[in-house]
Amino acid sequence: MPLSTALVTTDRPARYLKQLVSHLGHKATTRLSGNSRGTVSLDAGTCVLTADAEGLRLIVTASDTEGLTRVQDVVARHLVRFATQETLNVDWTEPVAGEDLETLDPVVGDYLLAHCTPPDDALRELADTTRETTGGASTMQVSGDEGALLTMLTRLVNARFAVEVGTFTGYSSVCIARGLADDGRLLTCDISDEWTSIGRPSWERAGVADRIELKLGPAIDTLRALPAEPAIDIAFIDADKANYPVYYEEIIQRLRPGGLVVLDNVFLGGRVFDPAYQGEHHIAMRRLNDLIVGDERVESVMLPVRDGVTLARKR
Repeated sequence: MPLSTALVTTDRPARYLKQLVSHLGHKATTRLSGNSRGTVSLDAGTCVLTADAEGLRLIVTASDTEGLTRVQDVVARHLVRFATQETLNVDWTEPVAGEDLETLDPVVGDYLLAHCTPPDDALRELADTTRETTGGASTMQVSGDEGALLTMLTRLVNARFAVEVGTFTGYSSVCIARGLADDGRLLTCDISDEWTSIGRPSWERAGVADRIELKLGPAIDTLRALPAEPAIDIAFIDADKANYPVYYEEIIQRLRPGGLVVLDNVFLGGRVFDPAYQGEHHIAMRRLNDLIVGDERVESVMLPVRDGVTLARKR
Protein backbone atom coordinates (compact mmCIF):
# COMPACT_ATOMS: atom_id res chain seq x y z
CA MET A 1 0.00 0.00 0.00
CA PRO A 2 1.31 3.47 0.88
CA LEU A 3 4.62 4.68 -0.46
CA SER A 4 5.28 8.35 -1.11
CA THR A 5 8.29 10.46 -2.09
CA ALA A 6 9.32 14.08 -2.23
CA LEU A 7 12.27 16.06 -3.57
CA VAL A 8 13.03 19.13 -1.46
CA THR A 9 15.09 21.55 -3.52
CA THR A 10 17.87 23.08 -1.41
CA ASP A 11 21.60 23.78 -1.43
CA ARG A 12 21.87 22.39 2.10
CA PRO A 13 20.48 18.83 1.85
CA ALA A 14 23.12 17.20 4.08
CA ARG A 15 22.66 19.85 6.77
CA TYR A 16 18.89 19.35 6.97
CA LEU A 17 19.28 15.59 6.86
CA LYS A 18 21.58 15.57 9.89
CA GLN A 19 19.40 18.08 11.75
CA LEU A 20 16.26 16.02 11.27
CA VAL A 21 17.87 12.71 12.24
CA SER A 22 19.46 14.28 15.32
CA HIS A 23 16.35 16.17 16.44
CA LEU A 24 13.97 13.23 16.06
CA GLY A 25 16.34 10.84 17.80
CA HIS A 26 14.57 11.39 21.13
CA LYS A 27 11.16 10.30 19.80
CA ALA A 28 12.05 7.84 17.04
CA THR A 29 14.62 5.24 16.04
CA THR A 30 17.09 7.03 13.80
CA ARG A 31 20.22 6.12 11.89
CA LEU A 32 22.74 8.26 10.05
CA SER A 33 24.97 6.76 7.35
CA GLY A 34 27.67 9.29 6.56
CA ASN A 35 26.42 12.66 5.36
CA SER A 36 24.14 11.46 2.60
CA ARG A 37 21.63 8.98 4.05
CA GLY A 38 19.52 8.76 7.15
CA THR A 39 16.45 6.92 8.40
CA VAL A 40 13.76 7.95 10.85
CA SER A 41 11.50 5.15 12.07
CA LEU A 42 8.37 6.25 13.90
CA ASP A 43 5.56 4.03 15.19
CA ALA A 44 3.47 5.09 12.19
CA GLY A 45 6.10 4.39 9.51
CA THR A 46 9.57 5.16 8.22
CA CYS A 47 11.20 7.99 6.29
CA VAL A 48 14.46 7.55 4.40
CA LEU A 49 16.36 10.76 3.60
CA THR A 50 19.15 11.03 1.03
CA ALA A 51 21.16 14.09 0.05
CA ASP A 52 22.33 14.57 -3.53
CA ALA A 53 23.12 17.34 -6.00
CA GLU A 54 19.42 18.06 -6.60
CA GLY A 55 18.42 18.41 -2.96
CA LEU A 56 16.97 16.28 -0.18
CA ARG A 57 15.06 13.20 -1.29
CA LEU A 58 12.45 11.71 1.03
CA ILE A 59 10.86 8.25 0.87
CA VAL A 60 8.06 7.48 3.32
CA THR A 61 6.57 4.01 3.83
CA ALA A 62 3.78 2.93 6.17
CA SER A 63 1.34 0.10 6.53
CA ASP A 64 -1.69 2.32 5.86
CA THR A 65 -2.55 5.78 4.55
CA GLU A 66 -3.17 7.17 8.03
CA GLY A 67 0.34 6.22 9.14
CA LEU A 68 1.79 7.61 5.92
CA THR A 69 0.12 10.97 6.49
CA ARG A 70 1.42 11.13 10.06
CA VAL A 71 5.03 10.49 9.04
CA GLN A 72 4.77 12.99 6.18
CA ASP A 73 3.45 15.62 8.56
CA VAL A 74 6.19 15.08 11.18
CA VAL A 75 8.99 15.19 8.62
CA ALA A 76 7.66 18.18 6.67
CA ARG A 77 6.91 20.27 9.78
CA HIS A 78 10.40 19.81 11.18
CA LEU A 79 12.15 20.49 7.89
CA VAL A 80 10.24 23.74 7.37
CA ARG A 81 11.03 24.76 10.94
CA PHE A 82 14.77 24.14 10.45
CA ALA A 83 14.89 26.32 7.33
CA THR A 84 15.52 29.76 8.80
CA GLN A 85 17.41 31.06 5.76
CA GLU A 86 15.18 29.75 2.96
CA THR A 87 11.69 28.50 2.23
CA LEU A 88 11.43 24.75 1.76
CA ASN A 89 8.61 23.15 -0.18
CA VAL A 90 7.77 19.52 0.64
CA ASP A 91 5.44 18.24 -2.07
CA TRP A 92 4.59 14.58 -1.60
CA THR A 93 3.66 12.29 -4.47
CA GLU A 94 0.33 10.50 -4.36
CA PRO A 95 0.53 7.26 -2.34
CA VAL A 96 1.18 4.11 -4.37
CA ALA A 97 1.41 0.41 -3.56
CA GLY A 98 4.71 -1.40 -3.90
CA GLU A 99 3.32 -3.68 -6.59
CA ASP A 100 2.52 -0.61 -8.70
CA LEU A 101 6.14 0.55 -8.82
CA GLU A 102 7.76 0.22 -12.24
CA THR A 103 11.03 -1.39 -11.13
CA LEU A 104 12.04 -1.83 -14.76
CA ASP A 105 10.47 0.31 -17.46
CA PRO A 106 9.40 -1.78 -20.49
CA VAL A 107 11.47 0.45 -22.79
CA VAL A 108 14.58 -0.19 -20.69
CA GLY A 109 13.80 -3.90 -20.47
CA ASP A 110 13.53 -4.25 -24.23
CA TYR A 111 16.77 -2.33 -24.73
CA LEU A 112 18.57 -4.60 -22.29
CA LEU A 113 17.38 -7.71 -24.10
CA ALA A 114 18.49 -6.25 -27.42
CA HIS A 115 21.97 -5.51 -26.12
CA CYS A 116 23.13 -8.71 -24.45
CA THR A 117 24.24 -12.01 -25.94
CA PRO A 118 21.00 -13.43 -27.42
CA PRO A 119 19.70 -16.91 -26.59
CA ASP A 120 20.43 -19.59 -29.15
CA ASP A 121 17.88 -21.88 -30.80
CA ALA A 122 17.79 -24.34 -27.88
CA LEU A 123 16.97 -21.62 -25.34
CA ARG A 124 14.48 -19.87 -27.63
CA GLU A 125 12.66 -23.14 -28.26
CA LEU A 126 12.57 -23.88 -24.53
CA ALA A 127 11.20 -20.40 -23.78
CA ASP A 128 8.51 -20.84 -26.44
CA THR A 129 7.56 -24.31 -25.19
CA THR A 130 7.38 -23.03 -21.61
CA ARG A 131 4.99 -20.24 -22.59
CA GLU A 132 2.80 -22.60 -24.64
CA THR A 133 2.57 -25.37 -22.02
CA THR A 134 2.59 -23.53 -18.69
CA GLY A 135 0.54 -20.42 -19.49
CA GLY A 136 0.72 -17.81 -16.76
CA ALA A 137 3.23 -19.88 -14.80
CA SER A 138 5.79 -19.12 -17.52
CA THR A 139 6.58 -15.86 -15.69
CA MET A 140 8.65 -18.02 -13.32
CA GLN A 141 11.19 -18.49 -16.12
CA VAL A 142 14.21 -16.17 -16.03
CA SER A 143 14.51 -13.64 -18.85
CA GLY A 144 17.12 -13.87 -21.60
CA ASP A 145 19.35 -11.20 -20.09
CA GLU A 146 19.24 -12.80 -16.66
CA GLY A 147 20.11 -16.13 -18.24
CA ALA A 148 23.11 -14.52 -19.95
CA LEU A 149 24.13 -13.07 -16.58
CA LEU A 150 24.02 -16.52 -14.97
CA THR A 151 26.25 -17.98 -17.68
CA MET A 152 28.74 -15.15 -17.32
CA LEU A 153 28.85 -15.33 -13.51
CA THR A 154 29.38 -19.09 -13.64
CA ARG A 155 32.31 -18.60 -16.01
CA LEU A 156 33.78 -15.76 -13.96
CA VAL A 157 34.04 -17.92 -10.83
CA ASN A 158 35.41 -20.83 -12.90
CA ALA A 159 32.71 -23.04 -11.44
CA ARG A 160 33.01 -26.80 -11.37
CA PHE A 161 30.18 -27.50 -8.95
CA ALA A 162 26.98 -25.46 -9.12
CA VAL A 163 23.73 -25.82 -7.20
CA GLU A 164 20.33 -24.54 -8.30
CA VAL A 165 17.27 -24.38 -6.05
CA GLY A 166 14.20 -24.17 -8.28
CA THR A 167 14.47 -25.71 -11.75
CA PHE A 168 11.03 -24.97 -13.24
CA THR A 169 11.44 -25.95 -16.93
CA GLY A 170 15.22 -25.68 -16.88
CA TYR A 171 16.07 -22.48 -18.79
CA SER A 172 18.36 -21.26 -16.02
CA SER A 173 19.78 -24.78 -15.70
CA VAL A 174 21.01 -24.62 -19.29
CA CYS A 175 22.49 -21.17 -18.72
CA ILE A 176 24.41 -22.25 -15.62
CA ALA A 177 25.55 -25.55 -17.14
CA ARG A 178 26.94 -23.74 -20.18
CA GLY A 179 29.13 -21.61 -17.93
CA LEU A 180 30.68 -24.56 -16.11
CA ALA A 181 34.25 -25.72 -16.60
CA ASP A 182 34.64 -28.76 -18.86
CA ASP A 183 34.50 -31.16 -15.92
CA GLY A 184 31.79 -29.23 -14.09
CA ARG A 185 28.39 -30.40 -12.90
CA LEU A 186 25.14 -28.76 -11.84
CA LEU A 187 22.88 -30.17 -9.14
CA THR A 188 19.40 -28.70 -9.66
CA CYS A 189 16.52 -29.20 -7.21
CA ASP A 190 12.78 -29.08 -7.73
CA ILE A 191 9.60 -30.78 -6.52
CA SER A 192 7.73 -30.87 -9.84
CA ASP A 193 8.23 -33.69 -12.29
CA GLU A 194 5.61 -32.01 -14.52
CA TRP A 195 7.55 -28.77 -14.97
CA THR A 196 11.03 -30.28 -15.15
CA SER A 197 9.96 -32.88 -17.73
CA ILE A 198 9.17 -30.03 -20.12
CA GLY A 199 12.74 -28.82 -20.06
CA ARG A 200 14.76 -32.04 -19.98
CA PRO A 201 14.74 -32.57 -23.75
CA SER A 202 16.16 -29.07 -24.18
CA TRP A 203 19.14 -30.05 -22.03
CA GLU A 204 19.99 -32.64 -24.67
CA ARG A 205 19.54 -30.17 -27.52
CA ALA A 206 21.73 -27.64 -25.71
CA GLY A 207 24.45 -30.25 -25.22
CA VAL A 208 24.55 -29.98 -21.43
CA ALA A 209 22.46 -32.94 -20.26
CA ASP A 210 25.57 -34.81 -19.10
CA ARG A 211 26.43 -31.91 -16.76
CA ILE A 212 23.05 -31.67 -15.03
CA GLU A 213 21.77 -33.82 -12.18
CA LEU A 214 18.12 -33.27 -11.28
CA LYS A 215 16.95 -34.08 -7.75
CA LEU A 216 13.18 -34.21 -7.26
CA GLY A 217 11.99 -33.60 -3.72
CA PRO A 218 12.22 -30.90 -1.05
CA ALA A 219 15.32 -28.87 -1.81
CA ILE A 220 16.20 -28.48 1.85
CA ASP A 221 16.60 -32.25 2.15
CA THR A 222 18.82 -32.32 -0.93
CA LEU A 223 21.00 -29.49 0.39
CA ARG A 224 21.36 -31.02 3.84
CA ALA A 225 22.41 -34.32 2.29
CA LEU A 226 25.42 -32.64 0.64
CA PRO A 227 28.84 -32.97 2.28
CA ALA A 228 29.54 -30.30 4.87
CA GLU A 229 32.81 -29.13 3.33
CA PRO A 230 32.73 -25.91 1.26
CA ALA A 231 32.69 -27.28 -2.29
CA ILE A 232 30.00 -25.22 -4.04
CA ASP A 233 31.36 -22.65 -6.50
CA ILE A 234 28.08 -20.95 -7.43
CA ALA A 235 24.46 -21.34 -6.36
CA PHE A 236 21.25 -19.92 -7.80
CA ILE A 237 18.17 -19.64 -5.57
CA ASP A 238 14.86 -19.18 -7.39
CA ALA A 239 12.22 -21.23 -5.61
CA ASP A 240 9.58 -20.83 -2.88
CA LYS A 241 10.34 -17.45 -1.34
CA ALA A 242 9.39 -18.24 2.27
CA ASN A 243 12.23 -20.77 2.43
CA TYR A 244 14.91 -18.51 0.93
CA PRO A 245 16.55 -17.91 4.36
CA VAL A 246 16.88 -21.66 4.95
CA TYR A 247 18.28 -22.31 1.47
CA TYR A 248 20.73 -19.45 1.84
CA GLU A 249 22.06 -20.70 5.17
CA GLU A 250 22.52 -24.30 4.01
CA ILE A 251 24.30 -23.13 0.85
CA ILE A 252 26.54 -20.50 2.44
CA GLN A 253 27.96 -23.11 4.79
CA ARG A 254 28.94 -25.24 1.80
CA LEU A 255 30.14 -22.40 -0.45
CA ARG A 256 33.87 -22.16 -1.00
CA PRO A 257 35.69 -18.87 -0.34
CA GLY A 258 35.24 -16.72 -3.43
CA GLY A 259 32.10 -18.63 -4.34
CA LEU A 260 28.88 -16.86 -5.29
CA VAL A 261 25.23 -17.11 -4.27
CA VAL A 262 22.73 -15.56 -6.69
CA LEU A 263 19.21 -14.91 -5.39
CA ASP A 264 16.36 -14.04 -7.74
CA ASN A 265 13.12 -12.09 -7.11
CA VAL A 266 14.42 -10.21 -4.07
CA PHE A 267 11.96 -7.37 -4.85
CA LEU A 268 8.90 -9.65 -4.96
CA GLY A 269 7.29 -7.45 -7.56
CA GLY A 270 7.96 -4.34 -5.46
CA ARG A 271 6.12 -5.74 -2.44
CA VAL A 272 9.25 -5.95 -0.25
CA PHE A 273 9.35 -2.13 -0.31
CA ASP A 274 5.80 -1.86 1.02
CA PRO A 275 5.18 -2.69 4.72
CA ALA A 276 1.51 -3.25 3.99
CA TYR A 277 2.44 -6.66 2.58
CA GLN A 278 2.90 -8.99 5.54
CA GLY A 279 2.66 -12.43 3.98
CA GLU A 280 5.09 -15.10 5.15
CA HIS A 281 7.17 -14.78 1.97
CA HIS A 282 7.25 -10.97 2.20
CA ILE A 283 8.53 -11.08 5.77
CA ALA A 284 11.05 -13.82 4.96
CA MET A 285 12.47 -11.93 1.99
CA ARG A 286 12.81 -8.66 3.91
CA ARG A 287 14.60 -10.44 6.74
CA LEU A 288 16.95 -12.21 4.35
CA ASN A 289 17.73 -9.01 2.45
CA ASP A 290 18.62 -7.37 5.77
CA LEU A 291 20.58 -10.41 6.93
CA ILE A 292 22.75 -10.62 3.81
CA VAL A 293 23.80 -6.97 3.89
CA GLY A 294 24.95 -7.50 7.48
CA ASP A 295 26.39 -11.00 7.02
CA GLU A 296 30.13 -10.76 7.70
CA ARG A 297 30.70 -14.02 5.85
CA VAL A 298 29.93 -12.37 2.50
CA GLU A 299 30.21 -9.19 0.47
CA SER A 300 27.05 -8.44 -1.44
CA VAL A 301 25.38 -6.25 -4.02
CA MET A 302 21.68 -6.01 -4.89
CA LEU A 303 20.98 -5.28 -8.55
CA PRO A 304 17.80 -3.90 -10.18
CA VAL A 305 17.84 -6.75 -12.69
CA ARG A 306 14.25 -7.67 -13.60
CA ASP A 307 12.61 -8.45 -10.21
CA GLY A 308 15.79 -7.84 -8.24
CA VAL A 309 18.90 -10.02 -8.05
CA THR A 310 21.31 -10.24 -5.13
CA LEU A 311 24.89 -11.44 -5.53
CA ALA A 312 26.64 -12.58 -2.35
CA ARG A 313 30.31 -13.57 -2.58
CA LYS A 314 31.79 -15.56 0.28
CA ARG A 315 34.85 -13.95 1.83
